[in-house]
Amino acid sequence: MTPSQFISTCTADAIDQAAANLRAGSLVAFPTETVYGLGADATNASAVARIYEVKGRPQDHPLIVHIASMNDMEKWCEEIPAYAISLARDFWPGPMTLILKRSRLAQDFITGGQESVGLRVPNHVLALALLNAFSKIGGAGIAAPSANRFGQVSPTTAEAVQEEIGNYLQSQDQIMDGGASHVGVESTIIDCTHELPRILRPGAITEEMIMDSTGLSLLENVDDVIRVSGSLENHYSPKAKVILNSTAKPGQGFIALADIATPEGVIRLAAPRDIDEYARLLYSALRLGDSQGISEIAVIAPIGEGLAVAIRDRLLRASRGR
Repeated sequence: MTPSQFISTCTADAIDQAAANLRAGSLVAFPTETVYGLGADATNASAVARIYEVKGRPQDHPLIVHIASMNDMEKWCEEIPAYAISLARDFWPGPMTLILKRSRLAQDFITGGQESVGLRVPNHVLALALLNAFSKIGGAGIAAPSANRFGQVSPTTAEAVQEEIGNYLQSQDQIMDGGASHVGVESTIIDCTHELPRILRPGAITEEMIMDSTGLSLLENVDDVIRVSGSLENHYSPKAKVILNSTAKPGQGFIALADIATPEGVIRLAAPRDIDEYARLLYSALRLGDSQGISEIAVIAPIGEGLAVAIRDRLLRASRGR
């Protein structure tokens, strides 16, 4: 099947058709501000099973449910702490996922058998339009992990989705083209099942932002383990070997901030000017290295706090390979 048969533009009719396809049990890949997601009706067990099939994802790995607004939280979860409401008010729509105690609507096929569920309101005009159209025809939420094969580099364009999973999609499935994702790395995941919030995956919503919003310190060193997306030691990995913080050698790909010079004979894959651009370009640069047949990619990780923490997290996991 050719890319044009999957990839659709963002007309109102295309959005309504995508919502109808979701209700009928099909898959729809759609853009968010973080990365592209592979969506299914979060209440449809057979549709959600196809997400796992297309991605090659372990069945006990939970999915994030995307909702149209924070008003939909109560459908999916119970015992919402006040600090979670504060976070939702401050950062939704946005690159933040909240882990909360699940309601009956959140079945095992969404939660991976856990007693918690992850919720997010994405900050992308097309994603929100799709969620609202889906809600109008009775949809409660869209389960949507990143639209790539499990453990590999998340896609930040519709074309990258096509390259990753196009061969696994069926004729009624759809890829919606909303341009390149603005943030470029996955959402911050915050555990809200304890008295204090806890970061389970770093992202653009930083530790300082969470503390400012809630007025609370962050929970550390608790014994319970919650499985969440992107938490495996090796994840976000291209075909190439990723080598961190060493001098690039001739023939290797190279990713570093623009003020770091490219060694002779090295193939520059990205030269971001700041941390925000680094996050935005990271996955496309790793994919570019694979498309050029480069076997090793040297990366100088950014230093500092905030979004740099999330970038270093993704690079460390990528460096451990597939």
